[in-house]
Amino acid sequence: MGFAKKLALAGIILLGLYTLKTQGTIASKAELPPAKEEVSLPPESQEEVFSDKESEPPEETVSPEQAETEEAAASPEDAGPEETVIDDPQTLRAYMETSWDEEILETNIKGGLSIKNATSYDVDAGALLSEGPAVRLPAEGPQILIIHTHGSEAYTQAGLDHYEANDDHRTENKEFNIIRIGDELTELFEEAGLRVIHDREIYDYPSYTGSYNRSGAAVEQYLQEYPDIAVVFDVHRDALGANGVVYKTMAEEEGVCASQIMLLSGSDNSGLDHPHWQDNLSLALYLQNAVTSRHPSLMRPVSLVKERYNQQLTGGSLIMEVGSSGNTLQEALAAIRLFADAAAPALLQLAEG
Repeated sequence: MGFAKKLALAGIILLGLYTLKTQGTIASKAELPPAKEEVSLPPESQEEVFSDKESEPPEETVSPEQAETEEAAASPEDAGPEETVIDDPQTLRAYMETSWDEEILETNIKGGLSIKNATSYDVDAGALLSEGPAVRLPAEGPQILIIHTHGSEAYTQAGLDHYEANDDHRTENKEFNIIRIGDELTELFEEAGLRVIHDREIYDYPSYTGSYNRSGAAVEQYLQEYPDIAVVFDVHRDALGANGVVYKTMAEEEGVCASQIMLLSGSDNSGLDHPHWQDNLSLALYLQNAVTSRHPSLMRPVSLVKERYNQQLTGGSLIMEVGSSGNTLQEALAAIRLFADAAAPALLQLAEG
């Protein structure tokens, strides 16, 4: 890495450490702040009241070997906190399918350099940020893979953005689902000088169960063909709601209507092998710092979870949640443009040569 890149990288890290110092203690949990129009989630509620992500079996119920076998049969959607009283995936899906006419309210989830830590590990965000990411982008060949485990995820229909839905906020039409966000991110990264592969396959339709097994097999195939790929972004859209209200996250950036974005990093806290999880978290904090420095309200807290979500496959893997089901496609597109504006230069600083 040249002197100029090292100097720029050091500047990014020092700015993050200064921000950590001025902000105080790193948060381990992030509550949803009051929504606009004075509507708020219950105090005991966490960010995700229900989630679109499949879950891996907990450590105490199965051995790692059994868990590997059962990943293909993981539940389609997690039920969320106990207060929802929805603990069955089929019931949850039915509940979500009734939300078409529910009220959608805006909220801004304060992020900065905070971590929502759902693991049993104590994490020193300042130390990780000070060390900087271990990831280095290769001087030649593809550097970044963008994939979508839940490619059919879509947004609230609005304006000219209408699609034939396969399910609640889901469509195979790649002009309107999360793959459209991946197209935009790919184009912006490539314009900045990064080399990107964008996998536009849909892995969650017609069968949602086993999505991560199918996308994981694809990642392994890409890594076999291009072993120097350094960063893998699994791009999703989130789903937030409670007590009959659907929320859409909105950044408070002047002159733009943009959703918020969340980076999610897995761990080995489920009992499954994951040697790269701290490298992934370090990359998440590095990008969070870079984006927050330029667009302070865009990022939700970094989410650290027990599950792996295929991130054990390489040391630069992250899930990216762009907006939620309550957001529109245009709000999500505006968000990914802001993200790329800050993340692309930060990633270029990690390039070799």
